[in-house]
Amino acid sequence: MQALAGQTLSVPPVWMIRQAGRYLFDYRELRSHYPSFLALCYTPEAAAEVTLQPIRRFGFDAAILFSDILVIPDALGQTVTFAKGEGPQLKALGGQEDIAALKPDRVLEHLQPVFETVERVRSALPPETTLLGFCGAPWTVATYMVEGKGSKDFANIRRFAYGDPDGFSRLIDILVEATTQYLLKQVEAGAECIQLFETWGGVLSENGFERWVIEPTKKIVANLKAVHPDLPVIGFPRGAGLHLIDFKQQTGVDAVGLDSGVPLKWVAEKLQPLGPVQGNLDPMYLITGGDEMIDETRRILDVLRDGPFIFNLGHGITPETSPENVGKLVDFIRNYR
Repeated sequence: MQALAGQTLSVPPVWMIRQAGRYLFDYRELRSHYPSFLALCYTPEAAAEVTLQPIRRFGFDAAILFSDILVIPDALGQTVTFAKGEGPQLKALGGQEDIAALKPDRVLEHLQPVFETVERVRSALPPETTLLGFCGAPWTVATYMVEGKGSKDFANIRRFAYGDPDGFSRLIDILVEATTQYLLKQVEAGAECIQLFETWGGVLSENGFERWVIEPTKKIVANLKAVHPDLPVIGFPRGAGLHLIDFKQQTGVDAVGLDSGVPLKWVAEKLQPLGPVQGNLDPMYLITGGDEMIDETRRILDVLRDGPFIFNLGHGITPETSPENVGKLVDFIRNYR
């Protein structure tokens, strides 16, 4: 929270995207007792336990709610499943009739178990550990809703957004409102900071990025801060490149998450003076480990140490990651000077 408030710290705080999950044996053992991934997400006692596992093991400075960005389409009434080895599968939206059939009024009731998870985690965390709530940003959530799954080229949604922008905006408007209400309830339950994941913003054109990433994010941030003016919001527009400056200046986010491809000297000169940054170790270094991981971590710390900074990854921890490498990385950061 100090870093998010703009303070430059001699040792930066550290947490990691997907720090709770498949690379930990304790998670895999717990997951085996539930019939589906969503069943685990919607069981507060279990989801809270998964959230707390990496805090107990590694002592991260923040816990991030264990859930998924696709609980929003699930709550809206779209069919969402997670097939083993295949990623999420959704009944793709076929047009305006499918959009009109979504059920925004049931979102908060459907996601009540998530809010209970937040309450459980907050009551169990030590006071010095921040609790982050999160949600997928509207464009990224919409990509799954329209494509029906992950995509290499996102042709269907780009064709929809570019060819019928007024029609597509109806879906985005629904997601802005659902996201706002979902995040406000997370804060009410105990989340102290919010991260918005815009995983697929980098596939858009310049105009598309402004309309479908910047504008919806701006609305959500304004909605949150109208109720909680001091709530820190981290925006993570993966693949945004040079759009990061416009994203920071126009959306109202307090901090910007960096993917692994962003040049750090540019960040230190152009972006970090605008506010805190977070990132951006390539998750593959956690697999290789050794001197290469430490050397790259030191480089990131050396470049970004003179401004407000939170150490994180450029994307999520992969299932193949050794927990021992995570522990070594955290120890190195803790002892960095």
